Amino acid sequence: MPTVVVTADLPGLVPPADWTVLGPADWRAALPDADALLCMLTDRIDASVLDAGPRLRALGTVSAGVDHIDLAACAARGVAVVNTPGVLTEPTADLAFGLLLAAARVFTEAGAALREGLWTGWSPDAFVGRDVHGATLGLVGYGRIGRAVAARATGFGMTVLHHTRHDTGAPGWTSALHDLLRASDFVSLHVPLTGETRRLVGARELALLGPDGVLVNTSRGPVVDEPALAAALHERTLFAAGLDVYEDEPAVHPGLLASPYAVLLPHVGSATRATRLAMTALAVSGVASVLAGAIPPNVVG
Repeated sequence: MPTVVVTADLPGLVPPADWTVLGPADWRAALPDADALLCMLTDRIDASVLDAGPRLRALGTVSAGVDHIDLAACAARGVAVVNTPGVLTEPTADLAFGLLLAAARVFTEAGAALREGLWTGWSPDAFVGRDVHGATLGLVGYGRIGRAVAARATGFGMTVLHHTRHDTGAPGWTSALHDLLRASDFVSLHVPLTGETRRLVGARELALLGPDGVLVNTSRGPVVDEPALAAALHERTLFAAGLDVYEDEPAVHPGLLASPYAVLLPHVGSATRATRLAMTALAVSGVASVLAGAIPPNVVG
């Protein structure tokens, strides 16, 4: 009977009947007895965690991203890693497009004025934003979520460009990131966090997007240079930004918190009940497959 340790109260967790489930309280103390570990994006799984669980054979993360896991250390110890791709594509794409709309139409500034009693009635020059319909959207990354955002953009009559390292063969592929930035009214980021993508968008890239540009990030916080973004918003060299992820979560750069031109959400891209249940179920099924000696489709690597 395998022993599986969980690091959090997972929504809808229904473990197989033959599992012994330990945690989440003091989950680290339970690692010596664990055959598998179910973790969250907020758990840093490094060599020290793995060494505390010498029996570990499987690691399931209830997330699509795996940058919180030392994959090389897992491979060296024979620990298979499974994640939850696919099931959070549509809700994350919904959120990305919602952030785009909210940032372009200055919803944060307008809503704050209303709540604070500063709205004195309709005015021709109050809360004037950018048109989304008919504009050009640049997607950095063109995986499942990027393509889902592109599908939403076509409903708004947008021209959609995308940048990836290799030619996708799809219409709108742009080989150079800087060319995409120059050509786009709005840019939405959909790349994993790697050494190459860390601070991929900094001061130079924001300058190319320009004073009418809008940046959306639902990928990983460190993909954006937050001080440079805060400065661009403060200096009005960028129109607005919509963010669901941050470099030092849960901390947010104070310049972003202070900006009325930043639409900020607390990492809720996958936060629908159906999605969170599906994520838990997929992680559980992947771990169960590994423990049964099979290779699940959601194994990483």
